[in-house]
Amino acid sequence: MVPGLKERLLGLINDPSYSPLKKEELAVIFDIHPAEMPMFYNFLDELEEDGYIGRTKKGKIMSLNQMGLFVGKFVSHRKGFGFVESDEEYTQDLFIPADNVNTAMHNDRVIAEIVTPATDDKRAEGKIIKVVKREVTEVVGLFQPSKNFGFVVPDNKKFNQDIYIPKKFFSGAKENDKVVVEITVWPAEDRKPEGKIIEVLGQKGERGVEIDSIVKAHGLPEEFPKKVLDEAEFVAVPIPEEEIQRRFDIRDLKTFTIDGEDAKDLDDAVSIEKLPNGNFKLGVHIADVTHYVREKSKLDKEALKRATSVYLVDKVIPMLPKTLSNGMCSLNPFEDKLTLSIFMEINDKGEVVKHDIYESVINSKARMTYTEVSDILEKDDPLLKKTFSHMVDEFKMSEELARILMKRRDRRGSIDFDFPEAKIILNKDGEVADIKHYERRISNRIIEEFMLVSNETIAEHYFWLGLPFVYRVHETPSAEKMEQLSKFVATFGYTIKGDLEDVHPKALQAIVENIKGKREEEAISTILLRSLKQARYEPTCLGHFGLAAKYYCHFTSPIRRYPDLQIHRIIKEQLNNKINQKRQDQLSNIVEYASTQSSERERAAELAERDVHDYYKACYMADKVGQEFEGTISSVTNFGMFVELENTIEGLVRLANMADDYYIYDDMTYTIIGERTKKTFRIGDPVRIRVDRVNVDFREIDFELLEKIDDEE
Repeated sequence: MVPGLKERLLGLINDPSYSPLKKEELAVIFDIHPAEMPMFYNFLDELEEDGYIGRTKKGKIMSLNQMGLFVGKFVSHRKGFGFVESDEEYTQDLFIPADNVNTAMHNDRVIAEIVTPATDDKRAEGKIIKVVKREVTEVVGLFQPSKNFGFVVPDNKKFNQDIYIPKKFFSGAKENDKVVVEITVWPAEDRKPEGKIIEVLGQKGERGVEIDSIVKAHGLPEEFPKKVLDEAEFVAVPIPEEEIQRRFDIRDLKTFTIDGEDAKDLDDAVSIEKLPNGNFKLGVHIADVTHYVREKSKLDKEALKRATSVYLVDKVIPMLPKTLSNGMCSLNPFEDKLTLSIFMEINDKGEVVKHDIYESVINSKARMTYTEVSDILEKDDPLLKKTFSHMVDEFKMSEELARILMKRRDRRGSIDFDFPEAKIILNKDGEVADIKHYERRISNRIIEEFMLVSNETIAEHYFWLGLPFVYRVHETPSAEKMEQLSKFVATFGYTIKGDLEDVHPKALQAIVENIKGKREEEAISTILLRSLKQARYEPTCLGHFGLAAKYYCHFTSPIRRYPDLQIHRIIKEQLNNKINQKRQDQLSNIVEYASTQSSERERAAELAERDVHDYYKACYMADKVGQEFEGTISSVTNFGMFVELENTIEGLVRLANMADDYYIYDDMTYTIIGERTKKTFRIGDPVRIRVDRVNVDFREIDFELLEKIDDEE
């Protein structure tokens, strides 16, 4: 078939002015050769089978929208009902009552018909008429055997059906083992799904087993195939002298790394100096992973499959084998390392007035930690200053430049949320010793600013060269979301300035600045963040709304992110004049797939990281049932309100358990109001709670509300 035919065909069929046509008429429009007719008709059949198009009784082809059908992903609820998330942006989800689910399972791609249209105060209801694609084929859960058969109860509460296991497929699993089951028979009208156990993870409750269960549930590959490990060993050889000779040799330059204490994959180093004209010369030097991971190699295919490293408290699932990630590629101190360097001359307004990009070789002069550098700059620590006396000037210069860059981002409207992140501390036995706020100190901010300015400069450079590239995009929020946000902030006396159809980051930044330190800060910040779109990877430069950046990409972490690795290849090929028209066409296809794959795997990694945090938080609170704490309402829903404690742990206060009144949820103001007492609860309100129940299996914490605290302004 002709390249791009699917996009052109769907573009025509989904056009509002399109009138339904027969397959023969479409063949004429797209100039299909008679010899290719059978292939074209098969192609149309496949599009219909996959839920992209529909066909009338007279054989005319039209969009499913024109046929009044709704296509998308089914998101199930443990009570049986669910929602279909539309393929089309800005389309409200379709509610599916439990009776109309029609054997669909969580995450399935489905076609539904609308049974009851939407009204002003109620979303549309529908009925699933076809499961187009079964998305999840393996499920993690708890095994419960009986004499001749067994069941697996899925860990994911959204899978609300147990999976039947014939005895011959127990695979050695015992009662209360966590297992991975492959679904072999999909559910029918009066029949549960069936499956066979393909992996036994171990007994429920054991920490390692619980973490492995989360890893498996999110489809994160742990072990590297032997051929990939062998290839990593093969390429991890000392740098040949001829490779050093052809590169920009800056081994004598005072480069240094700043990372967390436990970090082993050091992929960015920096250098800094003041020029005679008063400008700064900032060098950012990134590990040249592509020297070892060649395109289409086994390492490359595995890295693309994973697309990101995953950090699960005390466990890392790396994108690359440790031979490379912690060894050959890591910018360890006092070792010659291959890098890709960008030198930027930056003036006192934070503007990059000149930049140069090189293939380089460095030798880092210091492996610093965030704590060490922050203690030097914030506390003037005498012992650390003496130990690193040869670097102190560079640290002070770095702080000066970082503050200039912060001010520049602030001026253009960059939105800086400062939500607390949890730092989970485990003891030597792997049990949770403490949970507290992760400190974001001056050294963290320095590295953030240096990486941001590098990413922007690289993105702009390659945008103007017109080469295929992977951009990090964060689009302008939808007018609908901004309308809702505008109404919400108005209840506190704030106004979003400008055009809500095309809001400027400065308008939201102004709100964030105005609420700092005020009682409503958490409430507005939370709803504002939810109103923004999710950042993703794209081959098209669409800008980064949150950073108020016109050009942005991820260049600085190729050891742990595939998009960075991919654009390093493009940068090196361009520097060496190796990109002709044929290669540009190849790269266009490569960056499109890499963008989609990386966005999907990033999301899976984030969900796994969240689940692991929730597991450890539930473990930490398990022995605190009955204890009282003060917290802040962090979210409200139609079934209750979440309260966040000072250490970032959240628990749910269920409306059903608030016995002093009948409470109603107002989704316009995100408040819960007592029908009789008119007592009001909203995000940001301080409350006192008692820990009521902890379910470690479901990673759930329930709180009992004791009182609302009247804090003084």
